[in-house]
Amino acid sequence: MGTPLKSRGSTTWNGDLASGSGATTLDSSGVGRFNVDWKARTTSHDGWRTSPEELLAAAHSACFAMQLSRELTENGTRPTRLDATAEVSFVAGTGITGIHLHITARVPGVSAEGFRRIAESAAMNCPLSRALTAVEVTLSTTLQPSRPVPGPRSIRPSAVARPVFRGTAARQVQSLRGR
Repeated sequence: MGTPLKSRGSTTWNGDLASGSGATTLDSSGVGRFNVDWKARTTSHDGWRTSPEELLAAAHSACFAMQLSRELTENGTRPTRLDATAEVSFVAGTGITGIHLHITARVPGVSAEGFRRIAESAAMNCPLSRALTAVEVTLSTTLQPSRPVPGPRSIRPSAVARPVFRGTAARQVQSLRGR
């Protein structure tokens, strides 16, 4: 096992929970400082503040995309584009109630079923999903047609994306139909 890389973030909070506010800083990279408060966590996102859940969603989508890229490449089907989103649900008084991952991808040489299987594995095995085992994580996927290499014999892909394949990840098997 290699030497662990430690990532650090910090928050300064002023006041009580309901009327106070704070600032969260990405200390390791120095990339950003984000204002946080209870309203952004429970009521609305107004463009000036964020919440721990939004930061978690951003981190989880990045982690999932990286894990999926790795697993697709190990499968011999290197992705050309992965667009991952994570939606973290929070209920005041309860906490985080679920995380939904969605991936839209262009992956030459993989079947829709193969892509769904690999995406479910990546959703279960990305380090953040593994760290968040107390929360249900669900997954939906969209595999788009791969674009051909331009040339005299290339065939244009259909303008219609392939159907969305829905499945679950991380500790449950349930249908997401109707989502």
